[in-house]
Amino acid sequence: MDTLFFIILIGLAGGMAIGVQGPLSSIITQKLGALESVFIIHIGGAIASLIPMAFIGSRLGEWKNVPWYALAAGALGLIVITVMGYTIPRIGAAGALISLMAGQILVAALLDHFGLLGMTARTIDLQRIIGFGVVIFGVWLTVR
Repeated sequence: MDTLFFIILIGLAGGMAIGVQGPLSSIITQKLGALESVFIIHIGGAIASLIPMAFIGSRLGEWKNVPWYALAAGALGLIVITVMGYTIPRIGAAGALISLMAGQILVAALLDHFGLLGMTARTIDLQRIIGFGVVIFGVWLTVR
């Protein structure tokens, strides 16, 4: 059932989770601090993933087969949570999230263009550049 519609629905569900997670992490950041927020959020995520792994099994023991640079993904969460904690009180949840998404889209486009980190190379063409321009304009409209 890998239809484009289903894939988009999954993406929307993930985006909705990020939309709620940002303000929740901002509350923790404002009350306790950025490092404490990251710690609590990562512990919560670890527990939430440990429960199903206990029942359906896990390949966690094969972590040494993962490229060393991929292990930085968890550390990058520190930046994401800190940025959300900082920006949400200043420009609101929508402004913070759309700014974060614009950064994600731009980096993802570069990764695609150069085929980095295992991505299939997908050239940045005029249509995509126009799309990025629309996103940046949307950021400006949202935060002004």
